[in-house]
Amino acid sequence: MSNERILVVEDSDSCARMLKDIMGGMGYEVSVAESAEEAIKLLDDEDFELIVSDLVMPGMDGIGFLRFLRGRGDNTPFIILTAQGGIDTAVTAMKSGAFDYLEKTSPQYELTMVIKRALDYGCLARENSGFRKHLASKYSFQTITTQSPRMRQALVLAERVTALPQTTVLILGESGVGKEVLARAVHFVSGGLPSNFVGVNCASVPDTLLESELFGHVKGAFTGADRDRVGKFSLASGGTLLFDEIGDMPLPLQAKLLRVLEERTYYKIGSDRELPVNFRVIAATHRDLKELVRREKFREDLFHRLNVFPIVIPPLRERKEDIMLFVDYFLPIFRHHLGKPLPGISHKAIEALMAYDWPGNVRELRNCLERAAILVNDELIRPEHLVINRNPDALSVCGAGIQLKFDDGNFSLDAVVNSVLEETLKCCGGNKTLAAQRLKINRKMFNRKKLSAAEKE
Repeated sequence: MSNERILVVEDSDSCARMLKDIMGGMGYEVSVAESAEEAIKLLDDEDFELIVSDLVMPGMDGIGFLRFLRGRGDNTPFIILTAQGGIDTAVTAMKSGAFDYLEKTSPQYELTMVIKRALDYGCLARENSGFRKHLASKYSFQTITTQSPRMRQALVLAERVTALPQTTVLILGESGVGKEVLARAVHFVSGGLPSNFVGVNCASVPDTLLESELFGHVKGAFTGADRDRVGKFSLASGGTLLFDEIGDMPLPLQAKLLRVLEERTYYKIGSDRELPVNFRVIAATHRDLKELVRREKFREDLFHRLNVFPIVIPPLRERKEDIMLFVDYFLPIFRHHLGKPLPGISHKAIEALMAYDWPGNVRELRNCLERAAILVNDELIRPEHLVINRNPDALSVCGAGIQLKFDDGNFSLDAVVNSVLEETLKCCGGNKTLAAQRLKINRKMFNRKKLSAAEKE
């Protein structure tokens, strides 16, 4: 016997008994209500997998009943039955959210087929709903941890726009700050599935291929087009299309993209068939689009079309309070993937992380911690395990876990030597023997170099 329950709403006793016998014979549990009002009371207390309702009833009719349920968020599959069919009534029923519409004189096999289809649809819809809720929780904004007021403001804006699936979003921020992570959160919290989140990196695809990548093409559209190709516009249907690094899109393609966004239609390359656009657009870039517009490297009209709902993600150097949150988030992941204990990170290593400006932002921090996790074995991560990339105004000394910065006028070999000696001595708590060991020289040489450096100042 099936556990699926069906509610029949029918004011005719004979018709209600017939329907109950048919559906009961199919193995379903059937309840009967004589009116829409009685059915609503049953639905307040019980769950049903399918509703089969007469169209014409005393009081609220079948269409009114359906609209009432949809209005309160009840999406149970709904079949309308009527003694007299009509195309206008059928259209009204379907537009109101009915799964199907049948005449009572329809053969029994047709009724049983529609019932099975409706129940299968309801089962799939419930599975999809559960999957969507799982994704929404996994990629929700609550999983993006932050203590930064500016980052919290960005998350509030992103959460607000999830209720507006047609609104274009522009995410701005340096490379590595997590623009794609935020774009995915907007997509999944809006109710999207993994299959219809589609991203294209405008900087990594050659200009000659980017148009075909987006629009798709038909066979024979150009030399080498030996088969039809489905473009990103089609793949993203019903979901989200992320234009990553939109600032690197070539100008000729910008004009074509603007037309798509304005008209909400497009043509495959080599085709004269107009296709509708049905996706949310999220654009992301680390570049200053206003400056590109000023230099005529980016279309001003496209900029205004994309800049509907801008969200700025601050760089990691401006939210260093989040560094330890990322450390606490990434280390358990590495512990799991590497399958070895990671006791944690030392205070000196934390100081080194906090002292660095992270030009590569969260991506660079993650890579730095992952490498350190690989190097250590059942010990704390210490400064010597951290490899911090150099930037133009800073020299990172890996062995000592210190960072040296120089102005252009003060940068010299003598200045580097002196700074290394001083900073290494500080890291070793003033212990010259330990400082010499850290620098792999003996203490006498350490003293001589320190003296020589001091004499040259």
